[in-house]
Amino acid sequence: MEIWLNQSSTDDFVLLGIFSHSPTDLVLFSAVMVVFIVALYGNVLLISLIYIDPRLHTPMYFFLSQLSLMDLMLVCTNVPKMAVNFLSGRKSISFVGCGIQIGLFVCLVGSEGLLLGLMAYDRYVAISHPLHYPILMNHKVCLQIVGSSWAFGIIDGLIQMVVVMSFPYCGLREVNHFFCEMLSLLKLACVDTSLFEKVIFVCCVFMLLFPFSIIVASYARILGTVLGMRSAQARKKALATCSSHLTAVSFFYGAAMFIYLRPRRYRAPSHDKVVSIFYTVLTPMLNPLIYSLRNREVMGALRKGLDRCKVGSQH
Repeated sequence: MEIWLNQSSTDDFVLLGIFSHSPTDLVLFSAVMVVFIVALYGNVLLISLIYIDPRLHTPMYFFLSQLSLMDLMLVCTNVPKMAVNFLSGRKSISFVGCGIQIGLFVCLVGSEGLLLGLMAYDRYVAISHPLHYPILMNHKVCLQIVGSSWAFGIIDGLIQMVVVMSFPYCGLREVNHFFCEMLSLLKLACVDTSLFEKVIFVCCVFMLLFPFSIIVASYARILGTVLGMRSAQARKKALATCSSHLTAVSFFYGAAMFIYLRPRRYRAPSHDKVVSIFYTVLTPMLNPLIYSLRNREVMGALRKGLDRCKVGSQH
């Protein structure tokens, strides 16, 4: 930490960003800010509804509230700094600020990826073992699932942040991204980082494929259970409870795998920046919409809340 503080006074980084000040990019920047605001309000609203409405005090919605909290923190990690730099014309970020961005980003992406995987197990238990669901997914188990997701992300984020920020950086220190993205930063190191990049690649494979394997195994079992159901109505209801989660998984893992599992020779900074916008801003906006618009219980809680507001305003 002392090394960080000594370096931070003189060794700022420059974020080249993703937008110029052309008319087209001004429109795109405005669109990103609208998405950011919707993501902010959407996740805060969903967390509030789950906390306030007793009908949503179930394991699935507890996990969903944690997913929304992760999305809320993720969207606030990078977008405000990007907006300030774009609007002020200043592109610098301090050494400590850069380290914090890396640590938070890796922590939240890792935690969210694992939580999405474990949420698939929750759906498997709910559909394949409905009578044992309250026992198998009791309060203690739910806390363990959420706690392990956060712990996994925090440990991974701290390790990667400390290692990346321990490398010496030289030259113009221009990061070809809109935030301190780890792989973009490593290109500026004065030493050979190829071994560390290989370790990071292996870690990314594990962080993505381990939860993804839980998802595949869970849904394979769910599919077997659904196909064995005699009632078409029961099959439809079971698939409906999984569709929101599958949509969220597709967005998150599709973007993450595109960036971190591609061979180095196929990487292009312009592609990475666009995809990063997708899963740091767009996915956090889509998750609350996916889980609310396609969910009767959440929409019912929202209508109940709006009715309370109307009654309160009349008095």
